[in-house]
Amino acid sequence: MWMSGLRKRGSNLVCGAMSEDTKRCLVLGANGGIGSEVCRMLEADAWTVVRAGRSASGSVDVEIDAEHPETLDETLGKTLSEQAFTGVVNCIGSLWLKPAHMTSLEVWEHTMKLHLTSSFLLLKNYAKNLPKEGGSLVLVSSAAGRIGLANHEAIAAAKAGIIGMVMAAAATYGSRGLRVNCVAPGLTDTPLTAGLTANEASLKVSEKMHALGRIGKPEDVASAICWLLDPRNRWVTGQTLGVDGGLGTVRARG
Repeated sequence: MWMSGLRKRGSNLVCGAMSEDTKRCLVLGANGGIGSEVCRMLEADAWTVVRAGRSASGSVDVEIDAEHPETLDETLGKTLSEQAFTGVVNCIGSLWLKPAHMTSLEVWEHTMKLHLTSSFLLLKNYAKNLPKEGGSLVLVSSAAGRIGLANHEAIAAAKAGIIGMVMAAAATYGSRGLRVNCVAPGLTDTPLTAGLTANEASLKVSEKMHALGRIGKPEDVASAICWLLDPRNRWVTGQTLGVDGGLGTVRARG
């Protein structure tokens, strides 16, 4: 059982003064490019990590499928009620870069399920099962949710929704000690974006859009997520941290 050796809910968790065996994080999308790097970094910092994802894409502790919200809701409720988690992260994602008139209703709904609905269900169930000492929820938005990028209508809508939900949830649950934040990456070199990054011409265009002259690496985004999870940063909530090489706020020189 994946729960073996983990302390039961209600254990002594104190923000900012946690022993190594009490820093525990549930990572959704743990087998993805960013999710796997988050897991690696947390474990290197003495966190206990519970990996959630599709078993077909790698080894997981909790099998989930964001395409079926009812089942995901049930699984998250069970998992979060059985253990006390210092933090939770949602790295589930997809990539659809076509304009609205080329986006079917099925693709639209699929995009919303994977990004926005999965994030809402994680928030909902974490809030219901929040340890009395509070915790940290980190979601993944995108620079596309903050600026207008062509052919991003579906993904931009989902990612902008996450930003709005983060601000509302931070206000709702702050009094209970729940910090809610998100990161908004630019284009990041992961298996999900291989179709873009493998094309030299497309890659050069993308690099020029970022003021720092390169696209992101999984560790760039993961390190920001881990920073937001860290109980030492317990006065940070309701924020969207742009980890995007300047894409969301800076116009790169031509």
